[in-house]
Amino acid sequence: MFESVSGIVMALHLVATLFMAGVIWFVQIVHYPLMARVGQDGFVTYEQEHTRRIVWVVGPAMLMELVTGILLLWIRPAGVSLIVALGGVGLLAVVCVSTQFIQVRCHVRLSREFDLTILRRLVSTNWLRTFAWSLRVLLVLRMASAS
Repeated sequence: MFESVSGIVMALHLVATLFMAGVIWFVQIVHYPLMARVGQDGFVTYEQEHTRRIVWVVGPAMLMELVTGILLLWIRPAGVSLIVALGGVGLLAVVCVSTQFIQVRCHVRLSREFDLTILRRLVSTNWLRTFAWSLRVLLVLRMASAS
């Protein structure tokens, strides 16, 4: 897998995808549901700190996953079809659109005031990203094994 530029891109993509899938499952099962237990008095401060800190954890990995996913459309290892690479980018698009237009908007509202309805929306809509990243793991593992 590391014998060529495409192999390095594939390896970086695999690492980023596995990392982000682990993060999203942790967030979905542990972190987001526990936010309801923070308490109304300290919630806004907690949410603002969450937002400030999480960017440093997920930002670099999401960027690496996106860049390498797009690169794999042109620099594919032997055995990886364009259709499979496009499927991966399509799932990344689902993740990015959901993040920007659903989860980020929930976090913006929660950073101003605690709202249990918005928090529940955050948790329930985050399943879309969780499933998309899980499907990406399967797809990217298939890509890596074919390369």
